[in-house]
Amino acid sequence: MPNIFNTIDRIKPAYDVAYKIVLFLCKLLLIVDILITTMAVAGRYISFIPDPAWSEEVVLTCMAYMAVLSAALAIRRNAHIRMTAFDRYLPKKMILVLDIISDFAVLALAVVMIVVGWKYAVLLGSRGSYVSMPGLSRFWMYFPVPLAGIAMVIFEIETLYNHIKGIFVKEEDK
Repeated sequence: MPNIFNTIDRIKPAYDVAYKIVLFLCKLLLIVDILITTMAVAGRYISFIPDPAWSEEVVLTCMAYMAVLSAALAIRRNAHIRMTAFDRYLPKKMILVLDIISDFAVLALAVVMIVVGWKYAVLLGSRGSYVSMPGLSRFWMYFPVPLAGIAMVIFEIETLYNHIKGIFVKEEDK
């Protein structure tokens, strides 16, 4: 059985690349967020710096992307909020089973985010545009939800795989 895990482990670099892409995207969004906010605040007090009307909507959209994509990153690092108060009192096998159940619940949430988020992005997003940027569809305001759902599915599959691998491959076999 461990041979199949060795074969599947070969795709781990793909997960690493996906993680680095999402992390880079979050960093880029944060930089854009800071620059636009700085320009908007400075534009209110310094006459030669413009204070664009679109700054608030773009900053809020960037924050929405960062929030949901960061949740996907937390799944990969196993850093999401969870209840661990009873972990020291429960058997390790039971904790592993409970972790797998919670992983399936998060996976289901990610699928819902993709399906429902896409419907909202297409249906509601196509009906309007940003107030300050009439040429830009509101699709981009709703798109972070299905995008983060895709990232969550990718990272949750890896987490589930690692839990299942932990059942079949003992520490000394690794």
